[in-house]
Amino acid sequence: MSVFAAPVFDATVLYQGEELFKGRGAAQGWADKVARELETTVTVEKVGTGWVLRASVDGVDVSWSIHGQRLARRDAA
Repeated sequence: MSVFAAPVFDATVLYQGEELFKGRGAAQGWADKVARELETTVTVEKVGTGWVLRASVDGVDVSWSIHGQRLARRDAA
């Protein structure tokens, strides 16, 4: 099963209408999973009151937050 289909049951916060990871540790755990699946380096970054995942995929900078208990690519801010 893809990590993108796995439910995210970690604590979240809402910041400017987006659901983000509440804690850095939870975000880092998911970053490690995504890094293994995509075979690339995935980092975590503080955004407002929460955390998002960041990576470069096929030369494009991508970030993920949470939507409906799943990882979701977030729009560029």
